[in-house]
Amino acid sequence: MPTHVPVFIATTLLLAMLPGASAALMIRQVLEGGQRTLQGTLAGNATGFVLWSTAAAAGLSAVLLASPTAYTALRIAGGIVLMYLGVKTLRTTLNTTVSTAPADEGEHRTGFASGYITGLSTNLGNPKAGVFAISVLPQFVTAKGPVFLSTVALGVVWALVSASWYMLLTWAVSRGRDLVSKPTVLRGLSVTTGVVLLGLGAAVAAGV
Repeated sequence: MPTHVPVFIATTLLLAMLPGASAALMIRQVLEGGQRTLQGTLAGNATGFVLWSTAAAAGLSAVLLASPTAYTALRIAGGIVLMYLGVKTLRTTLNTTVSTAPADEGEHRTGFASGYITGLSTNLGNPKAGVFAISVLPQFVTAKGPVFLSTVALGVVWALVSASWYMLLTWAVSRGRDLVSKPTVLRGLSVTTGVVLLGLGAAVAAGV
């Protein structure tokens, strides 16, 4: 069974709190996607963590460490996904007028399924998550028990901790959106988010 669960929770929480692609993606969804899209993105991102932990338990993610080619291919694919989201955000923001209406009105443009695919692809396109799964997860599992199930269980904890943090983050951003009603400010936030996603994608693809 998993050991040192409190330490593991603290570790995954600190990782989730670090600025990165997932945080930028969640902020983008708050500003443009609507609640259903955001919920789907959270679910997709969480699913990615569970899949990475399952892959680690099965020994599949070890391929990322053993095969530079596989790691590079996944890294580039993940970078392309992030850059695409960044460009899409910038194009949408620069070509339309930012509305101060509640985010729920965006439901007509996107939805849960779209958000889920985006969250899942962003997570699975991050090879660092796979490396974390294969390198760190085993450190919290004892050999005295079902190792596979214990590793997957830690993956579920990892997903829940990360989802909890992103829910808090997006709630804060949503509150800020309600308080800051100037279209120019919202437009600036959207542009900043797009640039961050674009930059992160380029950095991931370049292996920085």
